[in-house]
Amino acid sequence: MKEISKKESTRPNGYDFVFGKINYILMIAGLVILFIGYILLCGGGSDDPNVFNPAMFDSQRLYVAPILIILGFIVEIVAIMYKGKKKEQE
Repeated sequence: MKEISKKESTRPNGYDFVFGKINYILMIAGLVILFIGYILLCGGGSDDPNVFNPAMFDSQRLYVAPILIILGFIVEIVAIMYKGKKKEQE
């Protein structure tokens, strides 16, 4: 008889997921933050190259959007690096 070791998978098909549920939730949150940051960064141009549009230097594009993009990448890094608490500690 073959004994099942504790290191083997507990799933019936033998596959384990690399990330847990909280990792995927954090990844989706990070992607949403990145998406919002890139949307805020868009625009500000002008159709006529001879006309200056001051909206290009709005605080939304200079401060808010880059901060959201950096925050989104930080959340993505945390989502990848986060390791949940183990239910069984040996």
